[in-house]
Amino acid sequence: MSCGVALAVSLLLSDPNVAMAAALPPPAADAPVSVAGEPLFADIVARSGALKGVVQGWIEAGVVEQSDFAAGAAFSGFRTQAAELAALDMQGHVILKERGTDGDLKCILRGIAEDIPVKVAAVEAAATPAERRVALDELAYLLNDNVEVITAPPQPEV
Repeated sequence: MSCGVALAVSLLLSDPNVAMAAALPPPAADAPVSVAGEPLFADIVARSGALKGVVQGWIEAGVVEQSDFAAGAAFSGFRTQAAELAALDMQGHVILKERGTDGDLKCILRGIAEDIPVKVAAVEAAATPAERRVALDELAYLLNDNVEVITAPPQPEV
């Protein structure tokens, strides 16, 4: 028995995941490919997750009760980071459009890029604690969507 075959057999016997992966059929040549591992999209996921964490922290800390919250330095810095994230989402949209791939993700990224400034403005415009709570909840939801649409396994076009 050659060394290569002996090594392959020992790997198959030592890790059941290797055997299961080897038993799977190869992906189709035209199967959709995930972009989540590409640097731009990984950066979008990281930034969006971090900003969602900030928003969740604000909600838990009760900033909805602070009428001057949106005028503070913390929110000003957040607004800048959110604008940068929106620009990256639009860049992701343009890249996917140029590739001619993944119609759904391409459209969703454009929508998120356009919605981020709207949701940030809603937090700024909120006049009551209830309005601030809704605006922050919607912003957190949008930022979470940004992560999930990129990290979801790609689906074949229908």
